Amino acid sequence: MSFPRPPKAVVFDLDGTLIDSEALVRESHFHAAQALGYQMSDAQFLGLVGMHREANDLQLKSYFGDDFPLERFIETTRAFVGDRSAPLKAGALELMDTLDELGLNFGLATSSRRPWVDRHFQTYNLADRFRVVVTRQDVINGKPDPEPYLKASELLGFAPMDVLAIEDPHAGVRAAHAAGCITVMVPDLLQADDEMRTKAHVLASLDDVRALFAR
Repeated sequence: MSFPRPPKAVVFDLDGTLIDSEALVRESHFHAAQALGYQMSDAQFLGLVGMHREANDLQLKSYFGDDFPLERFIETTRAFVGDRSAPLKAGALELMDTLDELGLNFGLATSSRRPWVDRHFQTYNLADRFRVVVTRQDVINGKPDPEPYLKASELLGFAPMDVLAIEDPHAGVRAAHAAGCITVMVPDLLQADDEMRTKAHVLASLDDVRALFAR
């Protein structure tokens, strides 16, 4: 594949795209559910991937009932994760280096909240590399709504159609596509289906994304 037009800026998703956090989050969710006397299935967890906190809360209640102890569940997941940081995805730093060499600014649009972003930016010295950061707390409507990508594009100073969005979950792909971005999906836990292939170019790795800039 090649880009339909040369991107003027890039916006990354965080979880599952830049950092390998989905496995850690999955483990914390299964631990918390069991600790509170519930059983979470793989299908139920995948239904939460890429969604923002409020959407996840509604989904959890749809799984386990209105009396599901959300606050205790969240506290238990946070205690399980503790102060750990997820590892960077393979090829993440190399892709950022390539964008720097090309003079392309890049930003972040994530369903996570600022403390989680700050933890990983501090761990991997990323804070000065990202021109803009849009977290769940910076928008009214989180993914799959296009607002995070519309805001990130505006802050970068480009129309969404000139911005490359790099995502992994379905909700993120839907958000980037709805915003009008050039969209690439690098699947993590959720694999690409027919809908995703109509909304994004599907690539196997961040190294494959980086290779596109060499063409």
